[in-house]
Amino acid sequence: MWEAEHGSRAADAARHHHRQGPGRADGCGGSSPGTPRHRCDAAAGHGGRDHRRAGQHTGTTESHPVRAGPDKARQRCHHPTTLSGEQHRPRPCHPTSSRGAEVNPRSRRTFLTAAATAVFGLLVSVSGPAPDAEAATGIKVSNGRVVEAGGSDFVMRGVNAAHAWYPGETSSSLAAIKAKGANTVRVVLASGQRWSQTSASEVSDIVGRCKQNRLICVLEVHDTTGYGEEGGAATLDQAVNYWTGVKSALDGQENYVVINIGNEPYGNNNYSAWTSATSNAVAKMRNAGFDHALMVDAPNWGQDWSGTMRDNAASVFASDPDRNTIFSIHMYGVYDTASEVQSYLNHFVNSGLPLVIGEFGDNHSDGNPDENAIMATAQSLGIGYIGWSWSGNGSGVEYLDMVSGFNPDSLTSWGNRFFNGSNGVASTSREAAVYSGGGDDGGGDDGGSDGGTAPNGYPYCVNGSASDPDGDGWGWENQRSCVVRGSAADF
Repeated sequence: MWEAEHGSRAADAARHHHRQGPGRADGCGGSSPGTPRHRCDAAAGHGGRDHRRAGQHTGTTESHPVRAGPDKARQRCHHPTTLSGEQHRPRPCHPTSSRGAEVNPRSRRTFLTAAATAVFGLLVSVSGPAPDAEAATGIKVSNGRVVEAGGSDFVMRGVNAAHAWYPGETSSSLAAIKAKGANTVRVVLASGQRWSQTSASEVSDIVGRCKQNRLICVLEVHDTTGYGEEGGAATLDQAVNYWTGVKSALDGQENYVVINIGNEPYGNNNYSAWTSATSNAVAKMRNAGFDHALMVDAPNWGQDWSGTMRDNAASVFASDPDRNTIFSIHMYGVYDTASEVQSYLNHFVNSGLPLVIGEFGDNHSDGNPDENAIMATAQSLGIGYIGWSWSGNGSGVEYLDMVSGFNPDSLTSWGNRFFNGSNGVASTSREAAVYSGGGDDGGGDDGGSDGGTAPNGYPYCVNGSASDPDGDGWGWENQRSCVVRGSAADF
């Protein structure tokens, strides 16, 4: 979305105007460092950018108040304060090899990734794109599906949370989002071009809180929103530089984290550059050593009305040496009929390409998205969806809040529809196997994974407290540390 800048937190939040399509509010800047840049009110210039294809006009100039379009960026105008609270660090005990010596789990993955990448490069040159990357660790793509390390399907049912603009609300928001039944949270971060940069320590804390709440964590840089049309927006290359700078907080978290390189990276200008820019960003991430599943957003303020991502997704996927890139479409006013929704989603499924609906709402200034069709079609096709957004929207798009004032007991009509309605989160969400024990932890032959995985990333002790003679919750099985389920170490 754009940025629901919280002007006065609420008003600015509204500048979230999701798309900067014709009517999207751009430019949420101009504020001095530290001040909320959410002044992207709907009135700030939403006019002129239509996300719809030429000729697909509704008769009015659309303004997209809080979406991730130009306006969306406005939503991110939160104060870059650091989350308070305890950081969830794993016990200082490293995974061990089958020989008993504790090792860095990434060393083996890095070797396998390099070897597999070379093999895949040869296969691609001879026979075209491979279906998946055997080198991928943690969450990965397999035969066009998003799966976990153990091979079980993972269908995202999540909520967007605006950390960059409301860092003080993140901890309670994640807990409440989980309590509503979600299995995923997409967290808004900032790389520093438009909003105060989210630090590596904040990223580490957010990942820890996601794991504590048994949520898969999709992390996105919002500063790229509407590049080419939104003044001051970051490039995808700059977003990759940010990710490289916080890599220490993400290493080893491949089972729990998906990296969404940049939010809505192009507006409605020069969007043909999306394909090469996205492929280059993916390559740069891999060259920097990221083994995570990567997520890439569509251009046109995320709505891809031009079909640019749809028509070039296969080549972008093939350019990833790990074949572990997930595509994300944002559905607002451009998708106001069931036929448009079904056509777009079916294209990816029929093409064997992984797709997630990274943002959508039940209303918007650029049109009235068909949320019923979006949710029903996603459910029938087994596609993930992440609704926009938990709370904090402003500037006329407050209707996109799922709860009022970050109060989980105050569901809005959109929130009630999203969580409790037909094909909603409550009835369709399934917790990730890495938390529920439905799959292994991707730890290879290290052992200790038969009992499932604790939120802190360590395997549960198959023999329970029998493996924990000192009673502190930490046991030892198969030459590595394990966690006693339900103990003080089970965080």
